[in-house]
Amino acid sequence: MRPVRFVALGDSLTEGVGDPLGEAWRGWAALLAAGLTEDPGRTRFTNLAVSGARTHDVRDSQAPAALALHPDLVAVVVGVNDTLRSAFDVGAVALRLDQVYAAFAGQGATLLTACLPDPGAMLGLPGALGRPLARRQRAVNTVVHALSDRYGAVHLHASEGAWLTDRALWSADRLHPGERGHRQLAVRFHALLTAAGLATGAAPSPEPEFPAPTRAASLRWLATAGSAWVARRCTDLLPHLLRLAADEAGHRARGTTDRLDARASAAVARALAALPAAPRGGGGGALDQRRRTATNRTGVPGTACAAAGRSAARTTATTG
Repeated sequence: MRPVRFVALGDSLTEGVGDPLGEAWRGWAALLAAGLTEDPGRTRFTNLAVSGARTHDVRDSQAPAALALHPDLVAVVVGVNDTLRSAFDVGAVALRLDQVYAAFAGQGATLLTACLPDPGAMLGLPGALGRPLARRQRAVNTVVHALSDRYGAVHLHASEGAWLTDRALWSADRLHPGERGHRQLAVRFHALLTAAGLATGAAPSPEPEFPAPTRAASLRWLATAGSAWVARRCTDLLPHLLRLAADEAGHRARGTTDRLDARASAAVARALAALPAAPRGGGGGALDQRRRTATNRTGVPGTACAAAGRSAARTTATTG
């Protein structure tokens, strides 16, 4: 019996930041890989995710390497870093993700995707600074949901719910899950794959294998790697974010913030409408219906994400 090939693409979340194993990161994808088959030795897992990656990195660097491996299952979880750049363009994000999804669907691989939390909320940014980032993340999530439906992906709603406010699940930087959080993601992805008949092994344990980092260790991490991350982002994002915050404050003063929301929604609709026509049959192959059925069968609430995705999908169908 041939092995099951699982490849993970994305940024620091999928690389495993927050879940150390020795001198390296482990993360939810590695935990999930162990439960894909009854015999874990049959799974060939490759993690190509890189911290800081954006959608163009996944399309241009990670996807070609993954396609060469001809995976049976490929996780594509990316987009947060795109929202943290001054050059954010939801149209470009949508086109890149569509190209990546289409390439793997064309090989017959099962796609694994997720909507992600708003980084501004996770960091506790004040309203005027946080709302523009939230609007961007909602736009990316809407695109991801619509494209996941288009290509019959197994899709996890991880953008909302009680797990986001449970500090026991998150690392010191408040942006990456700790070991317990990575295990939660692995457990929920495994439930979706099992429901679709695509995972036959035991579910990952939700309980941590290692003790949580001490407060002193967390503070040391924040003072070194964490502060370096902030410095890198500030040179690009902060000036732009301050301009967005000023625009946000002006609209709030005039009572016209609905215009910003409408502008963002229109940008998403244009982005989806501009995509090439969907592959005949939706790109999902024989497993398409099972994957769709499995979507959101987890304990992570996904009402808002699902509603946004259905609306975006309708927009694509009528205008694309």
